[in-house]
Amino acid sequence: MKLYIAYDTCSRAAQLVANELGTKHELVHFDAFGKSTSNGDDFAAINPLLYVPVPKINDNNDDLISETIIISSYLADQHPEAGLIPRHGTLDRVKMDQFLVFLATEIAQKHIPLMRKLMTEEGIKFNSNKLLKAYERLDSQLADGRSYLFGEQFTVADAYAWATLWNSRSGVNIDHLKNFAGWKERVDARPAAIKTLKEEAEIVAVHKAQIQARSA
Repeated sequence: MKLYIAYDTCSRAAQLVANELGTKHELVHFDAFGKSTSNGDDFAAINPLLYVPVPKINDNNDDLISETIIISSYLADQHPEAGLIPRHGTLDRVKMDQFLVFLATEIAQKHIPLMRKLMTEEGIKFNSNKLLKAYERLDSQLADGRSYLFGEQFTVADAYAWATLWNSRSGVNIDHLKNFAGWKERVDARPAAIKTLKEEAEIVAVHKAQIQARSA
């Protein structure tokens, strides 16, 4: 499987899930500004919307899928024994899907206009407050001493929340959320998370070197 990613984006969620599952994959870095890829692929032909992640399951472009929560869920569904996501048709799965949509709309999407400095002063205040309330919900969910967002089992929800921790870039201070801080430390310490950041840094460095060589 080829997995198209970009630096410090929600593609980390799909990458982390793949690493948790031990799924073999080739990372391809997409430079969202220069529009190039680390392997020379035309990413616009792969995903005309120009966002990641995108896994290429095989050589047939018809099998490309997008959207972080869909990809992460799909990968987890291929290995139900790993317990990263409840099985389809259960109330637990509905609750997981609901939570993933919450993470997408109330956290991931609320960060983006703040990071890109696209907001009026009123908009900054509104989005910042929405983000803070969303993170407070996660902190409250962890207040009973559980290790991860849905209990003692690491799930795709943890992967997605971890991959969209852009609060320092969007200017939302969550340092006071101690339960959430403890959760982050646990996720950061997972071998799959360490591997994810290492692999991302390596492919980004390779791509940057390619870009510099072409411009020299």
